[in-house]
Amino acid sequence: MNKKLVAIPIVASIAIVLAVFSTTSFPDDESESTELHHNTFLYSDTEKLKRFLSTLDVFMSEPVEIFDDTVNHYCTYVDLEGNEKISNYCVTSALTDSNHKPFGNLNMGGDDSAVPQMVLAIVDSSPFVDSKKNEVRQVFTTMIETLVCDCWEKQQPGGFESISDWLDTAEDRYVESGKTTLSSKISGLDQKQLILEITLKDSDYLWTLIILNS
Repeated sequence: MNKKLVAIPIVASIAIVLAVFSTTSFPDDESESTELHHNTFLYSDTEKLKRFLSTLDVFMSEPVEIFDDTVNHYCTYVDLEGNEKISNYCVTSALTDSNHKPFGNLNMGGDDSAVPQMVLAIVDSSPFVDSKKNEVRQVFTTMIETLVCDCWEKQQPGGFESISDWLDTAEDRYVESGKTTLSSKISGLDQKQLILEITLKDSDYLWTLIILNS
């Protein structure tokens, strides 16, 4: 299968998933970094992500530019204020496992091709919310440590000792809530904004991580 086409089935639902934001979430977490790197991630950082993920047997296809109306599906997101944003420029990559089976996508988008405003990854964890637990941890941890900073355990934003602790807490509260969607937000980690969402759509459990640039 052409990897350029792999991204379509999963990401086509992003605009719908993120637009229907549930009010069920645990509180927004504000954390001021004591050591800010003031870094800004770039479109070229997809190469770093691709290289680091490959060491974990997670593989990214080469980024594909989206020019037509499908950008609404690939690079639509909701910011911390709950406003829907649609990127003017968008690139998407398919995520596959060691058996070349697709399980998600990683997209970057912004106003132009210079600096992205956001990076978004979505992992289909079906048939259960924890079916792709390792992949979720690998992809989301790599994104945060590569595009934000490798400083989580030192700063412990929101009181979470590690990225895994944040993800596990979100999963536990999602299961306990009995709701369709749960979101958690981390602000101030190296001046970035992180939005984590778990949602059930059409019997599929989708994990989404959005990182907003400084």
